[in-house]
Amino acid sequence: MLDFNDLVMPYSLDAEQTILGAILINPDVMEIIMEQVKYECFYIEQHRELFRIMVQMLGSGNHIDVITVLENAVSAHVFETASDGRTYLANLAERVPTTANIESYCKIIVNKYYVRMLAESCRETLTAIEEGESDAQVLLDTAEQNIFNIRQGRNLGGLTPLKEIITETYNHIGHIAGPDREQYLGIRSGFPRLDTVTSGLNKSDLILVAARPAMGKTAFALNIAQNVAKTNPNKEVCIFSLEMSKEQLATRFLSSAAQVDSNKLRNGRIVGNEWTRLATGTSYLMNMPIYIDDTGGITVPQMKAKLRRMKNLSLVIIDYLGLISSTMRTENKVQIVGEITRQLKIMAKELQVPVLLLSQLSRGPESRTDKRPVLSDLRDSGAIEQDADIVMFLYRDAYYHKDTEKPNVAECIIAKNRHGETGTVDLIWDGQFTRFSEMGKSNVMP
Repeated sequence: MLDFNDLVMPYSLDAEQTILGAILINPDVMEIIMEQVKYECFYIEQHRELFRIMVQMLGSGNHIDVITVLENAVSAHVFETASDGRTYLANLAERVPTTANIESYCKIIVNKYYVRMLAESCRETLTAIEEGESDAQVLLDTAEQNIFNIRQGRNLGGLTPLKEIITETYNHIGHIAGPDREQYLGIRSGFPRLDTVTSGLNKSDLILVAARPAMGKTAFALNIAQNVAKTNPNKEVCIFSLEMSKEQLATRFLSSAAQVDSNKLRNGRIVGNEWTRLATGTSYLMNMPIYIDDTGGITVPQMKAKLRRMKNLSLVIIDYLGLISSTMRTENKVQIVGEITRQLKIMAKELQVPVLLLSQLSRGPESRTDKRPVLSDLRDSGAIEQDADIVMFLYRDAYYHKDTEKPNVAECIIAKNRHGETGTVDLIWDGQFTRFSEMGKSNVMP
C-alpha cells in the first residue's frame, strides 16, 4: 500500500524558475501570470516567497529587476546571504529561453498544483480513517466537497471592466423586455402577483418561507414545486422532506392535483368519480420532473452531493430548517443555524438555483394582538435574516379568528426582498385539497 508520507509531490522546477526569471527580465509579463497563478501554485517555498515579493513590489509601484528583488528578498530572509541571493536570481534570469511562452509555463505549474491538491485530499481522507472516522457518508461528503472545491479553484474569477458588465446588463434588459422574456426572468412560482413582487425565483437565491404551525408551509412549497415542474418539464425540482415521508408528500400532491379531499386519501374512503379524478391526477403527476428525498437528519453537504448529480436542476425545496443536521460540534443553536443557512446560501450560489427553505417561527406572534409575523419572530433570526435573499411569512387570520371577514384568505407577507419592495400578496387557501391559489384564479389540473 502506498505510504503518503513517502509520496514525492509533483512539481516542475524548470517551469517555476522560468516564470520567476521571466518576471526579472520583463516585468510586463506579470499581468499574464497573475491571471492564472496564485502564490500557492509554486511548490518550492523560496519560489513562493519570491513571487509574493514581486507581487507586492508591483502593487507598490516599485520597479522589478534583479537588484530591487534581491534587496527585498534579503530583508525578508528568503536567502541566507546577499551573495547567495544575487547568484540565484542571476541564474533565474539567464535560464529563460523566451518570455513568449509564459502562458505555457503557467499552465504547467498550475496543473502540478491541482494534482498536489488532489493528493492532499486523498491524504486527508486516509488520515480521517486512521483517526477512527468510520461513517462512510461523512467520508464521502468530505472527499466530494474537497474535490468540488478544487474544481471551483480552477475557474479563477478576474476583474471585469465596467463597460463589459454594462453592455451585458443592457442586453439582458433587452431580453427581459422582448418576446422571449420568460427565458430570462426568475423561475415562475405559479403565483403571478407574488412573482411581480419578488421577480420570480431567481438563481442563487435563498428564499425563506416561515410561519407558525398549521399555516400551510408545506402545501405552499408543494404547490410551487408542481407549478415549476409543470412549466419547466425538462428541468428537475428536488424536495428534501425531513419531516414527512415520500408517501405523505405524494398524497399531498394527489389531493391537490386531483381535487380529492386529503382525509379521504388517508382513510381510503373514495367514492364515485373521485376514482376517475385520482387516475387522471396520477397520470398528470407521473410526468412531473419532481424528485423527493426523505432522509432524516440530512446535512447540507449531503444535500449538495446529491444535487450535483442532477443534470438539469431548476429548484430545491427543503422542509424544514429546524430538522437539518449540522456538521458543527457545538450545542450553540444560534451558531448551528447560522452555519446551516450560510451553507445553504453558498449551495444556492454554487449550483446556480433558487433554494426554497421552510422554517417554523417562534411563539412571538401568539403573545401579540396582531398575530401577523415579523422578522424578529424568526428563530435565531440574526443569521437567517442575514443569509436569506427573500423572507416570506404565511398568515391565515381564520386560524386565530373564527369570525374573520376573510375565512379562506392566506396572506403571503414578503418581509425582506433583496430584489425590490416588500409587501403582502393575498392568496386563497383551500384546506380540503391542501392547495393555495391566487384571487380569482383556480389552479385546476388541466
